[in-house]
Amino acid sequence: MAFAEIFKAIIIGIVEGITEWLPISSTGHMILVEEFIRLNMSDDFTEMFNVVIQLGAVMAVAVIYFSKLNPFDRRKTKRERADTFQLWYKVIIACLPAAVIGLLLDDWLDEHFYNSTVVAAMLIIYGVLFIAVEMHNKGRQPKVTDLNRLTYKTAFAIGLFQLLSLIPGTSRSGATILGALLLGTSRFVAAEFTFFLAIPVMFGASLLKIVKFGFDFSSVEAAVLLTGMAVAFAVSIAAIKFLIGYIKNNSFTAFGIYRIVLGVLVLAYFMLS
Repeated sequence: MAFAEIFKAIIIGIVEGITEWLPISSTGHMILVEEFIRLNMSDDFTEMFNVVIQLGAVMAVAVIYFSKLNPFDRRKTKRERADTFQLWYKVIIACLPAAVIGLLLDDWLDEHFYNSTVVAAMLIIYGVLFIAVEMHNKGRQPKVTDLNRLTYKTAFAIGLFQLLSLIPGTSRSGATILGALLLGTSRFVAAEFTFFLAIPVMFGASLLKIVKFGFDFSSVEAAVLLTGMAVAFAVSIAAIKFLIGYIKNNSFTAFGIYRIVLGVLVLAYFMLS
């Protein structure tokens, strides 16, 4: 049993590592995965696992961007350290809307919106929006091409867009990237700021789920959780590097098309099953 559950955790970790950072909705993919691969564990553990596995993914951001995010790096000049602190202040401000609303409505949103129809609809709607925004921005020069030029006002506005991701299927990265593009940032700034926003959001969500579940893990539960996190971490490293390299010469249109196709497939699958 333990080996089978660890194998499932590896598959789920791969899906989490890829879909958490690409704007294609990790929730939409997780719903599909759960149709074919279900952990033979308690419902409480499975619910906690699906959230806490994100810790592995977010650690990839911390590792890749450690120097950029470390305000105490002695190799940085005084100005660079100040800029790093400013970046963290902007991240915190951007996280406030989702932290407050998410805390209040987390269970209610899961109860009313965590279903295949809503997820499929959000996949399609935001897929269309990605294509529309890219068409709208074609030929336009972004106003913000450097994170240091991102204002507190814009950071907070991006945080408001992050509220949209509370509805399953929207994609946290999709909502914030889309919002940042609409607010005039470059694709590179939109992607990186989205990565950094994930750090407090995912740590906070994971902490809440662990506290709710409790710290009394069986050996099998601990092995499954750590395996999923480790795989999500390794795959996330590759996914983040891929996305940053991809958007240097490409738009988000391909992700929009993918979302629409996946949304239609999810809708069709659950209607026919």
